[in-house]
Amino acid sequence: MSDQSSIKILVVDDHFIVRIGLVALINTEPGLKVIGEADDGVQAVTLFEKLKPDLVLMDSRMPGKSGHEATQDIRRLAASARVLILSAFDGDEDIHSALEAGAHGYVLKSATGQELIPAIQAVASGKRWIPRDVASRLKSRNAYEQLTAREIDVLKELARGLANKEIADKLGISEYTAKDHLKNILAKLRVADRTQAVTSALQRGIIRL
Repeated sequence: MSDQSSIKILVVDDHFIVRIGLVALINTEPGLKVIGEADDGVQAVTLFEKLKPDLVLMDSRMPGKSGHEATQDIRRLAASARVLILSAFDGDEDIHSALEAGAHGYVLKSATGQELIPAIQAVASGKRWIPRDVASRLKSRNAYEQLTAREIDVLKELARGLANKEIADKLGISEYTAKDHLKNILAKLRVADRTQAVTSALQRGIIRL
């Protein structure tokens, strides 16, 4: 396939070794061509505007602007833009957030090249790509009651090691209200204590350190 008819790809990942490995893998595949590389979300949006690739292969978590935020910006620039998230994180909230941001597929970094290439081809051709393991994680999200924005604020402070009174002072609420939020958080996450709540929230991608 000629360069003109090849699928043009922008690869976005903040880890240099990962990025050059992806570029090498993609460029050895007939019909695929990497036309640009970015190491953060801001650069990804800038290069998307400049290069107009057929597909963006996007890392999910990067310093500064995340892959999810960059995906939102890219989809605002071009509603028809195709974005495939490639992530090391398999939490149900991570996956849900990526799809909510406008990504058309989600592949884990544990995937092989033989699994990634069909995903790229499918998303570039207008299809969605949700592997079975990712779909299973996403389905598990429905089993949990969703946290409110304020409960997530409390969780973030919990993760920083703050006590109830410190959380209350930081968020401008009463200590009683902070305790009430904590009680709801434990129930919704189905955990017994603060440490388990933070661990579960980090694993699922509800909060990030």
